[in-house]
Amino acid sequence: APPKRFYKNTGVISSNGRYEITLDSRKLKTPRGLPFYVESEPLAIAIATEWDAQKEVIDRSSMHLTALSSTVIDNPNSLQKHDMVNYLVNYINTDTVLFHSSEEPELKKLQQQEWTPIVEWCNKRYEINLSSTDSLVVPTFEPGMAMNLSRYFSSYNTAALHGFVFAVDTIKSIILTMACVDRYIPIEKAVQLARLEEEFQQGHWGKQLG
Repeated sequence: APPKRFYKNTGVISSNGRYEITLDSRKLKTPRGLPFYVESEPLAIAIATEWDAQKEVIDRSSMHLTALSSTVIDNPNSLQKHDMVNYLVNYINTDTVLFHSSEEPELKKLQQQEWTPIVEWCNKRYEINLSSTDSLVVPTFEPGMAMNLSRYFSSYNTAALHGFVFAVDTIKSIILTMACVDRYIPIEKAVQLARLEEEFQQGHWGKQLG
C-alpha cells in the first residue's frame, strides 16, 4: 500500500547554489537515502508542489520531477556521461518520426505533413542530414552526423542528459525531444506528434485539429 502523507507543509531551502525540499522539518532524501537537491530554484519549487499536491497517501507515480531528479542523484544504472551521449546519438537510427507508413496512404500523408517539417528543422539546426523512410530498413547517415550530435549532447551536464534519456524513452523520438529543448515546439505538441499514428488509428487526429 502507498505510504500515508506524514507531513503538513512543504518548503524549499537553499544553500551554496543547491535547493533542498523540506517536508515539515525533514529534508527530502532519495530512494537510496542520499540528500535530495537540485540546482534550479524553479525546479525545486515544482518538486515541492508535487509533494504538496499529495492527498492522504503519497502516490510516487504522479511525481515525475521527483523521480527524475532522484535518478540523477542515485544514478541506479551507474550511467556515465559518455554512456548517455552514445545512447542518444545511436537512438536517432530508430527515431519514430523517420519511419513513415508504407501501407496507409492517408497516414503517410499526415506523417509527411506533420513530421517532415520537424526533421527539416533538425537538419538545418544541427547541420545533419536525416531523411525519412517508408521501409523497415534503418536509414544510413553520413559519418560526420554522429560527431555533430555527439558534440551537441556533450555540451549538456549529466543531469540534463538524464532528462534527455527520460524524454526520449517516453516519446520514442530524439528529434522531437531536441525540438522541445530548443523551444521549437511545445511539449504538448511533441507528445501529440509522437502519438500521431495512434491518434490516427483511433480516429482522433482530425477531431483534434478541427
